[in-house]
Amino acid sequence: MKNSPLAYIHPDAKIADDVVIEPFATIYENVEIGEGTWIGPNAVIMPGARIGKHCKIHPGAVISNIPQDLKFEGEDTTVVIGDYTTIRECVTVNRGTKDKFTTQVGSHCLLMAYVHVAHDCIIGDHCVIANSVQIAGHVSIEDYAIVGGTSAVHQFVKIGAHAMVGGGSLVRKDVPPYIMAGREPLSYDGINSIGLRRRGFSNEAIGNLQQIYRIIFQQGLNITNALKAVEEAIEDSPERAHVLDFVRSSERGIIKGNRV
Repeated sequence: MKNSPLAYIHPDAKIADDVVIEPFATIYENVEIGEGTWIGPNAVIMPGARIGKHCKIHPGAVISNIPQDLKFEGEDTTVVIGDYTTIRECVTVNRGTKDKFTTQVGSHCLLMAYVHVAHDCIIGDHCVIANSVQIAGHVSIEDYAIVGGTSAVHQFVKIGAHAMVGGGSLVRKDVPPYIMAGREPLSYDGINSIGLRRRGFSNEAIGNLQQIYRIIFQQGLNITNALKAVEEAIEDSPERAHVLDFVRSSERGIIKGNRV
């Protein structure tokens, strides 16, 4: 372990041999850090942190502090960070509560400077959360989602896989998968076709998604009738199933269609 003598490392922390810990970092008890990870100066890794392999935790980040939830009663909870994830300066990721007992950030994610991830959030793999995004408790963000800088995400909101939320957005409703969302109030702004092509989606799959969301957002149907129309008009596929499941399971309701 290549730790600076100016860092504080609790003797009960479980840290892989090749982890690098820079000066003035603080590692508490009940912490696990995987091989190849770098802990920058002045980073604070608090009890309950489970940090994966080859992560980079930049200066001033605070991982696994207690939740900012008045209902928290000191229960034993965790923060789990996947492999190859980068957490930039002054990011805060809070522990879970008795709702999920964990807060999770997946593998290959990038959390840019000053992001806040509150208790019981579940963030998937390959997500990009841009500068100063504030994510309230119990939020779910699926794989490959991108949230633009200075956005605020309301508690219990869900953001679907491959979705892109524009910078400065107020995310009060669920954002379905594969789409772009922007403007105020937050609205459907088309399919994230560029991102989908980069990730290997076929033109046929992208075309089907465009048809699905025309029905949902642009034909004046209520959600129940729109989903029935999608089932009748669009051939079954994994993407269609994901959209239907996401919209049907939405508890807060999904964002609105784009304005004319």
